[in-house]
Amino acid sequence: MSETSPPTKLLVDAVVRNAGRATLPFQQAHTGDHYATAFWYNDLVDATPGTEQVRQYLVTATAGTHFTLAQWTLRPELCQPQMSAELLLMPDFEDQWTALAALGVSVMPSEGLHQHAARKGWQWATDEVTEGIGATPADLAVIGSAPVASLVLGHDVGPAGERLQVVVVGSVSRGVDGTLRWDRAMPDGCVGAPVFIGLPRGEGEWKLVCLGVVLPGPGLNVIAPFDHIRVAVRALVH
Repeated sequence: MSETSPPTKLLVDAVVRNAGRATLPFQQAHTGDHYATAFWYNDLVDATPGTEQVRQYLVTATAGTHFTLAQWTLRPELCQPQMSAELLLMPDFEDQWTALAALGVSVMPSEGLHQHAARKGWQWATDEVTEGIGATPADLAVIGSAPVASLVLGHDVGPAGERLQVVVVGSVSRGVDGTLRWDRAMPDGCVGAPVFIGLPRGEGEWKLVCLGVVLPGPGLNVIAPFDHIRVAVRALVH
């Protein structure tokens, strides 16, 4: 890590401050299986001053969506007014997602979850991965064979099946095949979670970047890069 990259504690603080309410755990309902994490993403469709337009999606790994009935865990801090945690069942779950080509990533328009909240008399209070945080090709170009300190913000699986949010510390590097890989075992339930790094921007400053999405695997998980995800999501509206 270069001298202008953030220490781990500062990176953790920045991730929690900017994206702590961006993640949402889910699993196959009534089975105790297929645990994963999704996160909110705002795609900036039109940046014209005064007419800024975004389309909001949930993003996760495609492999975590292949079942019919899902169970979302609605965290109290994501609801206004705040309420106790509750479970939301979603039928026809696989059909709600659109796979992004061969990226291993799928997205779901967020309208259904907003409609559910409105029916129940509350609103979502979330953070989102935005245009300013999502990695660009230039950001990703700095990732080479040397490990870069990284964080995964996901929801692991507790002894009783609880889905508490965790910050997983590790590193990402680029293999000889060009893929980005995590350097250690990924906790169960964190497939589909966002990965963050802190990149130097000169004069002792750094910026928080969402590198990509955790894909499933037996170890050294591949990270689907955010620049490809952004392009594929943008193509959905054309």
